[in-house]
Amino acid sequence: MSRRAPILALVAVTAIWGYTFVPVQEALAVYPLFAFLAVRFAISTVALAPFAWGSLRGLPRRGWAAGLGAGALLAAAYGLQTAGLELTTVTSTGFITGLYVVFTPLIALAAFRTPVPAPVWVGVVLSLAGLLLLSGAPGGSWAGNALVLGNAVAQSLQIVAMERFAPRYDARALTFLQMSVAFAGFAVVAVAAGQVEAPPDAKTWYALVVTGVFAGALGYLVATWVQSRTTAARAALVFTLEAPFAALFGVLLLSERLGWAGWTGCAVMLTGIVLAEPAAASVLRRLVPVRS
Repeated sequence: MSRRAPILALVAVTAIWGYTFVPVQEALAVYPLFAFLAVRFAISTVALAPFAWGSLRGLPRRGWAAGLGAGALLAAAYGLQTAGLELTTVTSTGFITGLYVVFTPLIALAAFRTPVPAPVWVGVVLSLAGLLLLSGAPGGSWAGNALVLGNAVAQSLQIVAMERFAPRYDARALTFLQMSVAFAGFAVVAVAAGQVEAPPDAKTWYALVVTGVFAGALGYLVATWVQSRTTAARAALVFTLEAPFAALFGVLLLSERLGWAGWTGCAVMLTGIVLAEPAAASVLRRLVPVRS
């Protein structure tokens, strides 16, 4: 298999994640948030079940613990980000969430002594600079920002956990367990919040299917497979592409304006990933004609 395949697959996943901001924004205008998350992860769980059933039966006890633990971190990340977004600004949420690109290599280094090459740190710095240009300076509520910061830490822990466990256990089983835990957690929250109702229209169902099947089941399955072949630090760098993809689809589909700072931020983030990830640099060299 080509060394470029995992990085290209991960970029495709971040593009899907970035696109889903558009239909999700429209759906949440008419459908309660935790009901949406519960149904979304229910769809992910059902979509993965036929493919994961066989591998689940052969999964050892430690594999179950790894999948359930990673699922709890994933659900915590979504929950903290959502709670924080209600108290702070979208700008702050976007930038602070992106701090997982810093936390991930630090946690991997501290927990598992995973070495972080100098080019990756260069990519981390450039990604942070790009996020700042794209999202703007953080502001808003301290309480909201603290919750979003907790989301960034939870995301980092989930990425590091996948670096550790994805090479050991079947990707289908691990992804299914993560989706199941997230579904169970958000279903409990939705019931407690009184948000038990059916999706109201076709647009909402479209958003649920896109996020449940493609961003959820397929997206995290691919991400788990890729993380069995790369480090947590490099995966976190590529994951930050979700932000510029979200901005790009906002411009294309919602007529939003990005401005010179936003476009510069996207370019800076892409530069950081190309410098830090050899496979990305190899792809770029193939796409850009060489002048003699």
